[in-house]
Amino acid sequence: MTHPMFLTLADDSWQRAHYALVVAAGGLSLGRNVTIFAGGRSVLALTPDWKGLAGVIADSELEARGISGFGELREAVLDLGATVMACEAGLRMAGLSEKDLLDGVTVRGIVSFLELAGDNPVLAL
Repeated sequence: MTHPMFLTLADDSWQRAHYALVVAAGGLSLGRNVTIFAGGRSVLALTPDWKGLAGVIADSELEARGISGFGELREAVLDLGATVMACEAGLRMAGLSEKDLLDGVTVRGIVSFLELAGDNPVLAL
């Protein structure tokens, strides 16, 4: 039996968001249920254009090095069935609304995320 994974992000770091997607894709490939909660300005990672994140490396540069790009990873995580949540307060902090998010992303508060996680560990990236 595999244990579910609960990941949370809180800042606008592209590198942290990219790595969270790597971890999520790895967990999903092993058959784990994965939930990602983006709080604060990390909600920028869940918009069609993630260029508002700090320290962005172009997907073309990553792919030239044999590394999955941000867009490819994010699409895979969503397609593989991860539950992806954007924080209500984080959206306001970033000056965004629900309509600015990718399809499949739900807007929730931290209490909803913690309720879902229950007694399972939460990995903060």
